[in-house]
Amino acid sequence: MTSKPAIKSNDAPTVKMLLDGKFVESRSNEWRDVVNPATQEVLAQVPFATDEELDAAVASAKRAYATWKNTPLAARARIMLKLQALVRENMSRIARTLSAEQGKTLADAEGDVFRGLEVVEHACSIGSLQLGEFAENVAGGVDTYTLRQPIGVCAGITPFNSGHDFPLWMFPMAIVCGNTFVLKPSEQDPLTPMLLAELALEAGVPPGVLNIVHGGKRAVDAICTHPDIAAVSFVGSTAVGTHVYSLASGHGKRVQCMMGAKNHAVIMPDASKEQSLNSLIGATFGAAGQRCMATSVTVLVGEARGWIPDIVAKAKTLKVNAGVEKNSDLGPVVSKQAKQRILALVEDGIQEGAKLELDGRGVKVPGYEQGNFIGPTIFSSVTPAMKIYTTEIFGPVMVIVSVKTLDEAIALINNNPFGNGTGIFTQSGAAARKFQSEIDVGQVGINVPIPVPVPFFSFTGSRGSKLGDLGPYGKQALQFYTQTKTVTSRWFDDGATSSGVNTTISLK
Repeated sequence: MTSKPAIKSNDAPTVKMLLDGKFVESRSNEWRDVVNPATQEVLAQVPFATDEELDAAVASAKRAYATWKNTPLAARARIMLKLQALVRENMSRIARTLSAEQGKTLADAEGDVFRGLEVVEHACSIGSLQLGEFAENVAGGVDTYTLRQPIGVCAGITPFNSGHDFPLWMFPMAIVCGNTFVLKPSEQDPLTPMLLAELALEAGVPPGVLNIVHGGKRAVDAICTHPDIAAVSFVGSTAVGTHVYSLASGHGKRVQCMMGAKNHAVIMPDASKEQSLNSLIGATFGAAGQRCMATSVTVLVGEARGWIPDIVAKAKTLKVNAGVEKNSDLGPVVSKQAKQRILALVEDGIQEGAKLELDGRGVKVPGYEQGNFIGPTIFSSVTPAMKIYTTEIFGPVMVIVSVKTLDEAIALINNNPFGNGTGIFTQSGAAARKFQSEIDVGQVGINVPIPVPVPFFSFTGSRGSKLGDLGPYGKQALQFYTQTKTVTSRWFDDGATSSGVNTTISLK
């Protein structure tokens, strides 16, 4: 992490907070630099909100909820329609902001924008999504029906690696269901979420319905324990996610936490070679490996072990450069600290006896000599006991494990504590069906390397990658952000005669 100056700099612009429909300056005396990872330029300074500012954000959301929850479905849908149009119009601007503060290539950043946009588009269908159920004459003259109602003030905590799409996974679905929202984005790249906030206000989101505060652990803990927050959605590291889940659920909140990963791609000998290699390399090294869905482990089955030279050759074709440069395939990692952590894990792999097939540690990018660059790095002869296998590296590092059979590959993946995503590359329908049936991972791809579902479905990571039984966006998000009320009604005609008092519950 970069240093936290005791006082605000007079040179760098400041990141504002969104409170009660207005962008306001924090009164904090604790600030952090927002740094371009390709140049080390300080883009802005972000505040660590005071306790009073955190309370003000929740209070604003609570006041707004009193009227927003009764806003007609059609009115909420129209705001989402406007928001998706604005996001689409500003896609290039959003992508450039994200690239500058996080390091993504412009192509990858625009991909993030599009994935977030899909969730907003799904939220536009709230009129059909938030329908209840109705059963007529469950007993004589008795009808039963359900209502899907909002739950109150909700909150979201997002990580650095997708500063655009993770906020859009959260607040659009929450507020379109009639809730209000407090967002705490990553302090490493807060500029993109604030740009989204501008677009949300322009789309017509009323004051207080969306609030944004900044900060670190203190802000996270305040969100998890605040008595007026009903639900918390989190995406980030396993350590923080476990803390959030324990703290927030212990304070009676609904919680969903999407956490760490160690995603495997199984390569069968019969796989389509060129297509599989392109998919594998892109899924491993795209976004410099800083994706929770990055394919960090390649499992070569049987004769596919002979593919290692081809994998290395394909990885060598990737261009490392600043994200804003044309034809860049992967940009820098987010910070100097992240780079040092990744380099230390690479050294661990060497010391533990893994074979370094491709070394990306010495990459130099002309014009960006201060950037946090690491080139594609590949290890083979990796065993499950090695630290580079057990640890989520979160960088452009592929570890290759070789096994003899598909059964061994399935056992390997199922023994790993994480369960975010996995994939198999094969031309065999029988092998694919066996894999999807026996694998204990929430999201499975068949000849697809990063099996993140479209928003009509839901993100379904499992086991050590997820706490809480409902995932973000899609049908599960609707369940998370609403509560079901069941109504049983009976209407009597004026001339109906009573059958007297019945001391047992009887609806005949």
